[in-house]
Amino acid sequence: MEGKPKQILIADDEVDILEIVGYNLSKEGYEIYTAKDGNEALDKARQLNPDLIILDIMMPKKTGVEVCQILRSQPAFQDTLIIFLTALSDESSHIKGLETGADDYVSKP
Repeated sequence: MEGKPKQILIADDEVDILEIVGYNLSKEGYEIYTAKDGNEALDKARQLNPDLIILDIMMPKKTGVEVCQILRSQPAFQDTLIIFLTALSDESSHIKGLETGADDYVSKP
């Protein structure tokens, strides 16, 4: 008997990234939800309490860093996996992302 599929929230203001990442993860059996800005990401994260949140750093309304900080300050998200998927590949952005509470940091090609 298989369990409920794991839920992943992908937050990025680039529709192409949402579609590509979402498509590939859904093919692997994950339940995918998307958000196009930081505020929408916070709202959906609170509604769904997903197993994994993938955040872009540079988003409108609230950055991925702000979203991560807000979520990590809430007990419900202390153990939620959070990964930054971003075009920022410099070392200082990487360090800041991890210091914010992200579990990993992946640079977009």
